[in-house]
Amino acid sequence: MNISSNHFLRKYVNPLALTIIAISLGSLLATSTIAAPRGSVSGERIKDIANIRGVRANQLFGYGLVVGLNRTGDSQQVRFAAQTVASLLARLNVRISPQGLLLRNIATVMVTAELPPFAKNGNRIDVLVSSMGDAKSLSGGTLIATAMRGHDGQIYAMAQGALSVGGYSISGGGGNSKIKNHPTVARVPSGAIIEREIPFSIKDNDLLKWQLNESDFTTAVRVAQEINNHFGKEIAAAEDSRTVTVRIPESEPTDGEEGIDQELRQEGHVARFIAQVERIPVIPDSVAKIIINERTGTIIINQDVRVDPVAITHGNITVRVQLDNEVIPATPLTSAPAATQTNETLEVEEERVNLALLEKGQSLQDLVDGLNQLGASPRDLITILQSIQRAGALRAKLEVL
Repeated sequence: MNISSNHFLRKYVNPLALTIIAISLGSLLATSTIAAPRGSVSGERIKDIANIRGVRANQLFGYGLVVGLNRTGDSQQVRFAAQTVASLLARLNVRISPQGLLLRNIATVMVTAELPPFAKNGNRIDVLVSSMGDAKSLSGGTLIATAMRGHDGQIYAMAQGALSVGGYSISGGGGNSKIKNHPTVARVPSGAIIEREIPFSIKDNDLLKWQLNESDFTTAVRVAQEINNHFGKEIAAAEDSRTVTVRIPESEPTDGEEGIDQELRQEGHVARFIAQVERIPVIPDSVAKIIINERTGTIIINQDVRVDPVAITHGNITVRVQLDNEVIPATPLTSAPAATQTNETLEVEEERVNLALLEKGQSLQDLVDGLNQLGASPRDLITILQSIQRAGALRAKLEVL
């Protein structure tokens, strides 16, 4: 399918607009999201582009059993399932041989969860339950008490509860079956109770380090500058391309706080200070980048992409060879038989070649318009962009997925 050169980006005349070009499934679709001009007072909040070092979630995992299934659990071939059930019954003073267990109503599962920062004893978190054996479905099952451990081997939560499955598996006579989504993966909403806290305190720190989600020196410097401008003093500095160090200023008592304990006032001051920093707007810088997914034929180009002077030509040659069998009848009044003659036809079609010339510093819109003039398909566009980069004329990072 050829791409019309008059169909795209005609109405997106603002060079400061954030434009995403998506080439997928044989067609080029251009969309535009209006962003704030550079230098505008608006921007992204610091809490959306950075986080405080040490304030993060921790992963938990555990091994457990799901009971109450309707003959959709593990089969006898899963030997560790029988051993797990026998071990559980032994702790309940029930002695039984693993070889004598029928497990169609039981499934062995791996239970995972995330322990959020500042989680306290008694808080509840969601858990994800995934089958480890050959169970067909976890629908209708109940997770029995499972210890959730961290990477240090300590138990931080206990999980238990009825499973919520977003799919199903139905089997009928004659080998017919129907499966929707993943019936061997389920969730237990608020299914784990936190039993151990991870000690972390921010009130004892004199410095806080904000870590950017994307490493960039320009953005780090801007974050430090905006923090200093907001508080009117030099309390922040960019440590590297990802880290901004912020010194916590001394707390000053306000109206109604004269009688409050100094330690309690300091703890509240740090929380208020972090809340103020999180709301400060910053305009993050972006890297000129083109992302190519060769499997789906998708191309994404951001607004900072520029090209140096380059001429691009694109064309295809199609060659067709056709064979026709013609029967030649025998000559009358002779004994010669009829003959068959093969005629060969050769056709060569050359697509009209267009030449697109891109001047120095051309913008995203000019780049796409120039490629559209060539009538290139999405697969051809991928090759053209890679060739422009190899020619040294593409001022952008090319990332191939």
